[in-house]
Amino acid sequence: MILSSSQGFLLNTTQVCVAASRTYVQEDIAPKFIEALKGRFEAAKASIGNPAEPTTMVGPLADKKQLERVLSYIESGKQEATLLTGGNRIGDSGSFVEPTIFINPKEDAKIYKEEIFGPVATIKTFKTEEEGVALANNTSYGLSSLIFTSSISRALRVARQLEAGNVAINSTLMPSTNSPFGGWKQSGYGREGGKAGLLSYLEIKSIMINMAV
Repeated sequence: MILSSSQGFLLNTTQVCVAASRTYVQEDIAPKFIEALKGRFEAAKASIGNPAEPTTMVGPLADKKQLERVLSYIESGKQEATLLTGGNRIGDSGSFVEPTIFINPKEDAKIYKEEIFGPVATIKTFKTEEEGVALANNTSYGLSSLIFTSSISRALRVARQLEAGNVAINSTLMPSTNSPFGGWKQSGYGREGGKAGLLSYLEIKSIMINMAV
């Protein structure tokens, strides 16, 4: 089983609030998964460039300030975790950063506890389902999460326990206007989309009548 806290990782160069930046992998499948993900990240370097080009998969960060912010997190991560791949700026112009993976970050690591909004991912392993759920819930945020497993019963059981407003199973999360979208904890209040989203635009009035008069 694989759990990821909060969408396709490289969407908008991970400058989205539902970026899958924290990943938890059951230790029996971790070596194979980590090696495969490393290969995908390194292959993505060839498609970094102008977002107007159809061959580009990874674009630049928003501006120089965001570039400096992401690079500072990466430098911090080199002291807090094991750098698996990436970790560098690309070129001297533009705001391009290599897709980066850190493994086994410390519990208090900035790259693990804070939102980076850049192409930086962390990976931790777990032994049991209970441990995986506890790790996924150990965050101040709870907007979205992903579960990848061959067991639908396990997926539904884990989904009920995750402290997140949105859970995608065996898929990335793509919000829909037909379903509520919103978070728990420090990921905001209320919902957009679906019936819950429509109700947020209405004023509720209570009328109480004493029929004994």
